Amino acid sequence: MVSEVSVHLWTDRSSRSSAAGEIMSRPGEDDLVSNGLLATLSDADRRRLAPHMMVFDLEAHETLQHAGDEVVHTWFPCGPAMAAFCISVEDDVAVEVALVGSEGAIGGIVSNGQVPAFATAQVRFSGRFLRIKTSALEHAKLDSITLRHWFSRYSDCLLAQVFQTAACNATHTISQRTAKWLLAAAGRTRKPEIELTHEQLAEMLGVGRTFVTRVIGRLRAENMIATRRGMFIIKDEAALRETACGCTTTIESHFDTVLHGIYPVA
Repeated sequence: MVSEVSVHLWTDRSSRSSAAGEIMSRPGEDDLVSNGLLATLSDADRRRLAPHMMVFDLEAHETLQHAGDEVVHTWFPCGPAMAAFCISVEDDVAVEVALVGSEGAIGGIVSNGQVPAFATAQVRFSGRFLRIKTSALEHAKLDSITLRHWFSRYSDCLLAQVFQTAACNATHTISQRTAKWLLAAAGRTRKPEIELTHEQLAEMLGVGRTFVTRVIGRLRAENMIATRRGMFIIKDEAALRETACGCTTTIESHFDTVLHGIYPVA
């Protein structure tokens, strides 16, 4: 499953501006194909976007957009980098509604203009991001109907993730959701080691740490995973998939139908 609806506390770091990220350079060809959504574009469509893009190396908790602010940039996570959309529900509490990795983008994808952001977006796993002005993306979509249709298809996939997550959290056990989330993280980082604490995982799942600790203990006892301080290691992916709910498979299947080849699988 790509995303988890979860409740977590904002930290002081959540208010940091994306300007804190260091601009590295204009993107090279390797950068442009390290995001699955961009990699599947035609050479002509990538050339439309490349002159307007910049490369950023961002740390966890950097803010890409604030809810209520005008969406002036679109971000593309590259490689193992990930970001999350969060909705504020009350003072100091936010709900994580979607996790986006190299299969997708954050920002003005199908808005057809610069409109206020409904959700705040933050970096969850540090790494490289490509950034383009939303206005430049809109001009490129006007020039290319295939580009416009491709981003519309991604919007459908992102909405499907949110729908599936809502159903998952209403019906599936913490064990199923924990296994699902670990597999989703491994699929994006493309490695079995996931840098994450028990507390952070509990926040992402929207449950108490004691529940997660019990579940992790069972998964470890059955040799599906190992743990080190601040890290989970997947040891038996097949067994973990049997433990996970079917939501991951459902989303993978939808992505494969709508945007073949871009969904990262562990």
